[in-house]
Amino acid sequence: MSDAPGAMVLIEPYAYRLGGHHQRTLLALAQARPGTVVIAPNGITRQAVAALREAKAHLITGAAGRRARLLLWVAGLLARLSWAGQRVFRSGRWPRAVRRCPHQITLVARCLVEAAALRTARLRSPGAGVVVILSASEALHGGAAVLGGLAHLRFVHERVTTEDAPLRLLGRLARRGEKQVIALCPTVAVREQVAQVFPGVASEVRAFAVDDGLRLTEGEREGGRAAFSIPSAEAAVCLVGGWWPHKDIDVIDAALGRLEEPLHLIVTGRPLDDTVLARWQSLPNVHLHTEPGPLSEPVLRLVYAAADAALVARHPGVGKESGLVMDAARYGVPLIVSDHDPDLTARLRDEPWARIFSAGDPASLASHLEDLVRQPLDLPGPGAPKVLEMWGAAEQAGFLATAARSLHGKGSGW
Repeated sequence: MSDAPGAMVLIEPYAYRLGGHHQRTLLALAQARPGTVVIAPNGITRQAVAALREAKAHLITGAAGRRARLLLWVAGLLARLSWAGQRVFRSGRWPRAVRRCPHQITLVARCLVEAAALRTARLRSPGAGVVVILSASEALHGGAAVLGGLAHLRFVHERVTTEDAPLRLLGRLARRGEKQVIALCPTVAVREQVAQVFPGVASEVRAFAVDDGLRLTEGEREGGRAAFSIPSAEAAVCLVGGWWPHKDIDVIDAALGRLEEPLHLIVTGRPLDDTVLARWQSLPNVHLHTEPGPLSEPVLRLVYAAADAALVARHPGVGKESGLVMDAARYGVPLIVSDHDPDLTARLRDEPWARIFSAGDPASLASHLEDLVRQPLDLPGPGAPKVLEMWGAAEQAGFLATAARSLHGKGSGW
């Protein structure tokens, strides 16, 4: 298959994961641009395949071409080596430099996956007008462009792992490739981090999540309550997604123990801490409902539909985009959120559908949860996504096309 020149190519290394931000944005963009080429180098879920087929997208899994397949094979080998190393060296008795080695290998593996996908795009969709890596690595931006041989846009969601000396050397060797990419950062904080470490990489702030316009209906809200057996007169909040280090589960734990009003709490995701869940289950004013594991979109809608508010608690200084905040705005669900990110706090401060508590302060969170019991929040209106600068899929696709033209205008040939 060779797609027509000017087509949009979307590369999603995490398309194999069920649900979440990555799948939803991929599908929305493909639906907005019929004929989009989707490359899933690590595989893709069956649900996504069906949706892409309906959207008339061209799907490529794995890699095409000898060099691309070799890059992908080496990436898989390095990923397995990193996985083993993280388990061998996770003990604190190892020097910090040794414990960091597996994570450095992961960054190289991710770069090779991206390069394999870019080479596949060159072969299967020559002359593509827009090439976007939707979930790009935070490092080796130029390396992906040089090895892949293709200028592209790359969404950099966060910076978690910094480069040690060997990776910085690899980055310098591939510095010419940095002129062939534009890093799209979902928040101001992430852009500042990228610009500080990679001054040669052009970067812009652009929300990753897109608004599909599919707000919850009143019927869905009633169905969600029924699904979790929550009476309409009782308050409920949802805590969605795995308990990752940037989330402050401790402050939620302490706040729930302070409640003097009954509250339903719906917990979903993976990983979760069974010990903490057992403690919440025993609290006199908490009615716990759990739905572990990644959820399909229909089940996730039920969770949000059942809740009077979504709860987002992060540690101070976490500045990456919150898919849960974006979900609340696009579904039309009120929000209780920590003030961990000054930019996000400024956007939400005057919104009647959001309440902001002090990050790390369980008393502040408990007060807001009890207020929700006494007085429900307003539902976000249709304009809520724009408050967060979240655009529709067609608008996002148009932005990507414009950004790609500016990139090609700089001269992207090899």
